[in-house]
Amino acid sequence: MRWRGRKESSNIEDIRSQGGAGRRNTGFGRGGGIRIPGGGIRRASGGGFGTIILLVVAFFLLKACGIDPMAILAGGGGQQPQIAPQTTQNQAPRTGGATDDMGQFVGVVLQETENVWNGIFQQQGRDYPEPKLVMFTGSVRSACGTASSASGPFYCPGDSKIYLDTSFFDTLAKRFGASGDFAQAYVIAHEVGHHVQNVIGVLPKFNRQRGQMSKEAANAMSVRVELQADCFAGIWAYYTDQKGLLEAGDIDEALNAAQQIGDDTIQKRTQGYVVPESFSHGTSEQRRTWFNRGYESGKLNQCDTQIFG
Repeated sequence: MRWRGRKESSNIEDIRSQGGAGRRNTGFGRGGGIRIPGGGIRRASGGGFGTIILLVVAFFLLKACGIDPMAILAGGGGQQPQIAPQTTQNQAPRTGGATDDMGQFVGVVLQETENVWNGIFQQQGRDYPEPKLVMFTGSVRSACGTASSASGPFYCPGDSKIYLDTSFFDTLAKRFGASGDFAQAYVIAHEVGHHVQNVIGVLPKFNRQRGQMSKEAANAMSVRVELQADCFAGIWAYYTDQKGLLEAGDIDEALNAAQQIGDDTIQKRTQGYVVPESFSHGTSEQRRTWFNRGYESGKLNQCDTQIFG
């Protein structure tokens, strides 16, 4: 992706220098993507992308520390209590542009998503309320509760912020073979897609309905929510390509990332078999298909995943 020298978003909150307090918290059993106050955490990007990938990583971390992950699972579950909005850290976030390559890259990608979604919303006669993106290290507090790096990237509807520990990109590349700057851009664009869903009313309705569903039905709806966010990320890629910012191989990087974090691919890799009723993010084929559908069409009406039937 041709990102160097381009404008960075002013909606970045960089608190990476304040991190580390929560490094011992693996976040096992919780994940990123969409974090819902009072409803636990729902994911992609990772979206979202955190839950499945980071659960695998956390499993081995816990085993290495002599902790039995299955014991944690046996005592876990349920829903989180409603948590009042909190500040992300005790200190104010750093202002001004990032000085490192990764920080600048994230700022440019977020700016490009703002350009695209502002344009789409304006065509519909609406304003696009831009999300904030918080870059953190170790742990972070949000309006949806506290999360560690192991939660992966997630979007919190309670404060309209995306939370990202960029070390996740190392995990994505080294453990799952999804490297490249556009694979990383796809992760960010997917989380922005959840923000768009929040603005247009998809996430609020999902949160209201999921508490009245069986686990299997809620998982099935979650899959449709995640696939729509993938499609929205594809729409962003379409317009970014139209501006001449994509390079050869960029779309392949995004499609490979979608392939590597599909529910079926993760389950085959980690347990050797697939349990479709446990899917909450979509198969590799589904994730690739819906990202590509958004990329090839550039149209919102092509991203109808029939979330609510």
